[in-house]
Amino acid sequence: MFTIEHDFEATVVTLVDEGDEGASYLQEDITINAFEDCVTIEQLDPQTDRVHVITLSMPQLRDLAAALDLPEGVYRLRPVEEGEGE
Repeated sequence: MFTIEHDFEATVVTLVDEGDEGASYLQEDITINAFEDCVTIEQLDPQTDRVHVITLSMPQLRDLAAALDLPEGVYRLRPVEEGEGE
């Protein structure tokens, strides 16, 4: 399950771990904040009661999106030239 909210400065997506059938442990919710120049990912650590924050630049986010559809390996994305397909 997830929620989407549009705030003044960011779009906020919250991912809720509902687990699979028989799952004995659920992860804490993850909050993703999409700003104009970066994306942050937040998750509460229940052992320390602290929220951990990871910040991705827009190029890092682009690379992550591309990596989800590629096989194992090392890659560098290049700009698409005019007239080329993506």
